[in-house]
Amino acid sequence: MARKSMKEFEPGHGFTKEDWNEVSDNPALTDERLAGMRPFAEIFPDLAESIKHTRGKQKTPTKQLVSIRLDRDVVAAFKATGDGWQRRINDVLRTAKIKGVALTPERLKAAKRRKTTQKRPTRAA
Repeated sequence: MARKSMKEFEPGHGFTKEDWNEVSDNPALTDERLAGMRPFAEIFPDLAESIKHTRGKQKTPTKQLVSIRLDRDVVAAFKATGDGWQRRINDVLRTAKIKGVALTPERLKAAKRRKTTQKRPTRAA
């Protein structure tokens, strides 16, 4: 969501008219001023390093990192639902587990047989 630039004070943005007046005399950012700017970490390397946020190791891991191959259309469908798509895949798998959709060796063999008997579309050259 893009922020709109305010030229005049508008109430309801979390600051007072006095706050607005105190900072409203900042000079405009010209191309020359922008060209002279440097990254925060370059100017204050120690401070930048101290505030770097990284997630630490889980104290009690509840998830397991795995790598699986999924059909492209399945991944695309989940990604199309927005952020949290990986969690939603987990939710679908959990629901299947709760409903008792067990992947027994017999079911896996049947699924493999179905897949090998299906005709694959030929690619156009």
